[in-house]
Parts: sequence; structure tokens; C-alpha cells
Amino acid sequence: MTSPLCIGFIPLVDAAALIVAVDKGFAAAEGLDVTLVREVSWSNVRDKLNIGLFDAAHLLAPVAIASSLGLGHVKVPISAPFNLGLNGNAITVSPALLTAIMGEISGDPFDPMATALALARVVARRRKSGAEPLTFGMTFPFSTHNYQLRFWMAAGGVDPDEDVRLVVLPPLYMVDSLASGHVDAFCVGAPWNSIAVDRGVGHILHFASDILARAAEKVLAVRQSWSEKNPELVAALIRAAFRAAEFIEQPQNRAEAARMLARPERVGVDADIIQRTLDGRFKISPDGTMRESSRYLLRGRIRRRPPGSTRRCCAGDRPRSARKRSTSRRRSSGRISTTRRWASTAGPPRHIPWAPSQVRRSTPTMSPGIWRRSRSGIGNHHERAGAAILGSIPKRPIFERTARNQRPSRAAGFR
Repeated sequence: MTSPLCIGFIPLVDAAALIVAVDKGFAAAEGLDVTLVREVSWSNVRDKLNIGLFDAAHLLAPVAIASSLGLGHVKVPISAPFNLGLNGNAITVSPALLTAIMGEISGDPFDPMATALALARVVARRRKSGAEPLTFGMTFPFSTHNYQLRFWMAAGGVDPDEDVRLVVLPPLYMVDSLASGHVDAFCVGAPWNSIAVDRGVGHILHFASDILARAAEKVLAVRQSWSEKNPELVAALIRAAFRAAEFIEQPQNRAEAARMLARPERVGVDADIIQRTLDGRFKISPDGTMRESSRYLLRGRIRRRPPGSTRRCCAGDRPRSARKRSTSRRRSSGRISTTRRWASTAGPPRHIPWAPSQVRRSTPTMSPGIWRRSRSGIGNHHERAGAAILGSIPKRPIFERTARNQRPSRAAGFR
């Protein structure tokens, strides 16, 4: 007997594990009859998950925490037992903004510190001339896209709340907004950066992994109440997603996976663009310049450590007293601090203190217990894979090393 499930997703490459789990039959092998529903915006996915129209969802990691804490919307505790994607975003700029930044840069154009400082000079020139502030698109207030843009800007001395405009746009509308001049740049996940390049309207300035080496991006999310009532369904879904991720990780399978994602009811773009993303190969400029990155998108891997122990994805405040807390609570406090402070896209920079009770409430969001229970049907071979993956990741964000002696100003939102 199969169990019907309805799962929402946004057409992005980091939904690959869910899509392949369904279309390749891994979900059916676990006794699941999954219907995937393609959505346009993250607010739609969050709301339909919260009210029960979706049993599970492809969701932004910060949204899971925000929903569990009742930040920015109704409070619905969410469990996120599986990482569908680490990293996966990029900053794409218009040809005009690229020219302006390159005209002001002093240093390596692939160094995000150099481009952040150049952006600050561009912003200062525009302010002096009376030009309108630059407009940057991102996908949701509670998103790593928002945090990554802000971290990059603030490191160069650009106040993301005063010097530029940050606007929310669904991923599908980013490229058209750039082409029409409604935004000057955006931060979004694959494949939409590559679509902008192929259309000749954008240039990929940085991979988000250049700025923060390892950011929790998308998760498999379920309502906590639903997961408690249906533990076996959740475990089966995790196993199916894991096996799909393993399938995608094999280079010989990526062409087939790309064709699955390319279908109109899935991601709906050319399979070649999707396969380049899965392979870590990108055309970053309309002139054909290519770049490769093995850590651009780490897909759906169950790692040696449970999701609750993921390294902090953003720079957040942690008071000295937090150092005495457990490792998982310290990391959760950093995520919450960042999520709360940078959730707003308007208004002056401000510090919103968090309470220990919020740390305790948010820690179960990453659901290490559900993750551990699901392992029984997978085996132990993923432990070795996880160890190899962790061993290849720098201990500190690359950007942090670059900018170590050039800390962002207090006015830019860092304390």
C-alpha cells in the first residue's frame, strides 16, 4: 500500500533530490506516492506547508527557523531533517553595473572583498551625482540570499539598508526584472543566474560560496506536528531523497538527472544549463568565459554530523555567555541572531536581541533525531562519504579570511 504525499517546490536545481526521488522511482520504492507541486514564490510554499496543503516542502533553511519562532508570520513549528542543498546561490549584475564596478576595482575581480570595496565607490559616486540608489533583488527576507548580499556589501562599507535598495522577487522573475532594468543585480539560486548570462543580460560576479564557504540553503521541511504523527513517512521520504542525491552525485547519471529537471512541470529550462550546474561548470559572462567550482552546490548529502550541527551560514552576534553553551545551541544562536536582524528589507540597521528560550525552541528545527532514525534504512556507507565531504570544506569562510583585517563598519549592520 502506498502513502500519498503532496510536496511543494520552487523550480531550482537544488530541488533535484526531491525531483529525482519522484521521477526515478526512489520514492515509490519506499512506498510513497508523491505529487510534486511547482510553486512560484517562497511565501506560497511556506503558507501551504503551514496550513497543511503540503505535507512537505523544498524550503529555505532560514524560513524553517523563522516559522518555528513566529518571526514575520504565524508561528508554526517546522522540522527540517535533511539538507537538500548547501550553497548554490550567485550574485549576478547587469552589464552597466559590472562596467561601473570594474572601473573602480583595485585588485582581483574574483575577490569579493575587492568588488565590495569597488561597489562602495560606485555607490558613493552615484550619491554624489544625485542618481537613484542601486536596486538588488533577493528571493525572501528570511533567506541566505538576503544575508549573503548584506554580508558582501557591508564588508566593503556599503550600508545595505541606507545606500542601496533590497527588494524581494520570486526566482522565476529575477532574469526578466534584470532585463527590464527594474533591478541592477540579484542573488538567486541556479539555474537563473545562468539564464541571465545566456540571455546576455547579466554577468555572474560571484558564487555565494566565494563569500561564505558553506551555507545551509534548502531543506526538506515538514510540520513538526505532522512529523510526530507520521515518523515512518518522514523516514521513508528522507531515504528516498538521500538515494536520489547519491544517484545525482555519480557523474554518469547527471545527464539523465538534468533531463528530469528540464521538464516544463519541474524546473523547465534547457537540460544543458542544468547539467552544467550539476557538474559545477558555469558560463559567467555572455562572452563565453567559463568558471568551475566543486563547492558551488553541495546536494542533499546526509553528513557525518546531523543537520543541527551545521556550521553557521552567516555572521551573527553571539555574546560571551553563549560560548559556554553546547555546540548546537551556540550555532543556533548565530543563525537566529542573523535571521532576526536581517529579516527586514527596509528601515535602519538595528540589533534585535534573542532570548535563550528562542535558541531552545529553534534547535529542534534541524531535527537531528529524525535524521538519525532514518539512517537505519540507508546503511553506514554515507558516513565515509560525509567524512570526505567535510574534509574538503575550509574550516572558515573564504571571504572571512580575505576580509579578516577589514571588518565591516558598525553602521553597516555589524556589531
